[in-house]
Amino acid sequence: MHLFHDTHHRLRQSLLLLLGLTLGVFTAAAPGARAAEPHSPERQLARSAQPLDDLRPLGRMVGSADIVGLGEATHNSHEFFATKRRVFQYLVENKGFTTFALETAWSSGMRVNAYVLRGEGDPERIVREEFQSSYAMWETHEYLDLIRWMRAYNLHHVRKVQFMGDDMGYAGPELFDEVGAYTAKHYPALLPRLTALYRGARPTAGVGATMEAMLKRPLAERRRQADELRQAYDLLRGQRPGPDRSEHAWILQYARTLAQTGAMWSFDFFDPDQLKESRRYRDRVMAENTVWWQRQTGHKVLLSAHNGHVAYAPTLSAEYPKAQGAYIRDAVGAAYMNIGFTFGQGSFNAMDLNDPAEPIREFTVGPLGPGSNEEVLERVSPRDYYLDLRRVARPAKDWLGVFRPTRSIGNSWPQDDEQVRLGPSFDVLVHLHRVTAAHRL
Repeated sequence: MHLFHDTHHRLRQSLLLLLGLTLGVFTAAAPGARAAEPHSPERQLARSAQPLDDLRPLGRMVGSADIVGLGEATHNSHEFFATKRRVFQYLVENKGFTTFALETAWSSGMRVNAYVLRGEGDPERIVREEFQSSYAMWETHEYLDLIRWMRAYNLHHVRKVQFMGDDMGYAGPELFDEVGAYTAKHYPALLPRLTALYRGARPTAGVGATMEAMLKRPLAERRRQADELRQAYDLLRGQRPGPDRSEHAWILQYARTLAQTGAMWSFDFFDPDQLKESRRYRDRVMAENTVWWQRQTGHKVLLSAHNGHVAYAPTLSAEYPKAQGAYIRDAVGAAYMNIGFTFGQGSFNAMDLNDPAEPIREFTVGPLGPGSNEEVLERVSPRDYYLDLRRVARPAKDWLGVFRPTRSIGNSWPQDDEQVRLGPSFDVLVHLHRVTAAHRL
């Protein structure tokens, strides 16, 4: 029995690591020797701090950006999710934003978007069925309320908002159906070959069961399937588009997403070098998917992800050699800007790494303490606030450029604090003094 639990625990940890949501587990210790500490900057930062109850200055900070990355310092605290909804609504109503992007599977985004645009399906059932396994952090009342707000908005506005998932840990049957139907209609001679290549990859169970089963499959089998999914994509990519180039582009993106999922599962997650490369690959692909969506639709996009994914600079441990935010900035330049989050203390939901039988439960942490970024940020203002790090002058700018312990909590606990340089990582920083656990369905 203990062997089963140990094996299951190892598999579950590997699944968390696969999707890059367990941040900081292998964090390097702070360097023993450090340059002289810049003068504590709280008074200087206080002059730039804006109260969180007024988002108009934030709108000016966003400027003309087409993609805004909005982070979170835990994956399951109410205040992060509630603030994201406020920011998205403000950007929709005042800055012309129309897409909410989330680090979840592309096919899950398709199901949510079908409800948001056309009212297809029951939103609570969709949330429960699609946000499973490592995506279970989104199975909350906060996200359900956001999705319902998006649907209600669309019922009363000509300019519609949409929901997209940019991740590739799971590929649902919707993708296979769309690609197969298009091929049957436009390239019927290719359908037998395409069907054969897709035969072993189409899921026959739910999101969680499919992902758990994939991790248990032999590596050679996963790599063979990845090759078949890539062949299917190459087969379609080699065809000339028909009269509707837009439809062809969407189908190619669906086939590309299927190939991305296969490639993601082809890494050996028990090999440290392969694990790091899988993280690099995942962040690069999430960035490519987000940029593709923005260019294809012309929408302005709010990208919701962990701080570690929206950031520009890696942490000291460099678990993520290059983050999604850096890839997006490379692709679109100043059309991307990001917003990070920090917090003083509070609660969050996470998977308990010390108890393999325990699913998600609530944890509480106190102040991070001396030497941390949060120690100083707590003293900047008695109210929750945000500030534009790009406009901070020296010596505060020097302080923001130093690696310090910073809370960066993914979907499991306990874990080490990360070493983060706030200035090179974020354009804007939101600081909350206290957070509470999100409300899980």
